[in-house]
Amino acid sequence: MTGAVTHQQHGWSGFIRRALSNRSFVIGLFITLIVVAMAVISFFWTPFDVAKLVVADRMQPPSSEHWFGTDHFGRDVASMIMIGSRNSIAVALVAVGIGMGIGVPLGCWAAARGGWADEVLMRFNDVVFAFPALLSAVMITAVFGPGAINAIIAIGIFNIPVFARVARAGALSIWPREYILAARASGKGPARITVEHILPNIANLLLVQGTIQFALGILAEAGLSYVGLGTQPPMPSWGRMLFDAQTVMMVAPWLALFPGCAILLTVLGLNLLGDGISDIFDPRARRRA
Repeated sequence: MTGAVTHQQHGWSGFIRRALSNRSFVIGLFITLIVVAMAVISFFWTPFDVAKLVVADRMQPPSSEHWFGTDHFGRDVASMIMIGSRNSIAVALVAVGIGMGIGVPLGCWAAARGGWADEVLMRFNDVVFAFPALLSAVMITAVFGPGAINAIIAIGIFNIPVFARVARAGALSIWPREYILAARASGKGPARITVEHILPNIANLLLVQGTIQFALGILAEAGLSYVGLGTQPPMPSWGRMLFDAQTVMMVAPWLALFPGCAILLTVLGLNLLGDGISDIFDPRARRRA
């Protein structure tokens, strides 16, 4: 028992050492934590109340009072970016959760069953991939109207085949292995083998893909809000802020600069984090280290 605990401690210490020595992981984690902290803080405090319009302060440039300036309604841009981060993270997180929660079981089921089940899943994936998140949102909002909930549904539906393919590919590479054959010989059924053996061995693939889809979800939410199909006013959204700024770019460039930088840094941080996680779990990278 003591030996097992010691082995586990060495495993965790090795993982932490590899993580801290990976530049992409450290930088990506740092940026991501800043964005998450900003979103959490916005629940309790923002420099100014974004629901309050102060026309006398409209179009103010960045200053010690308004760090990122004010918009055409006199609202503080820094406060709007803080609250916008909360909305972007919430939409992307729930959408990725929908995609992973439905797609992973489907992919594992198709890999375990094979035959017609696998063929049906692949054709389903092809159909969903034919309708990008933006087009799906247009169809959904045509029926139910624009809003954050419909944006979540549209992005989540698009994520389902992504996770299904990743889970299926990972599971198919593990099913022929000897320890899976031994588990089947011992009487374990496909469901139990999937839970006990398949999912733990493809967790790293799903984690990396989840990070990538989270970044894409941030972009998709911003794009949908930009065209008026995502988060609706008066709730701030990074994409909506860019849309409102396009008519005053020459007069107040900060209105587009700061939300654009927020989107850029968030997506960059998540992509670096995903690359770092992939390197940490890559056996070839571990051997090189």
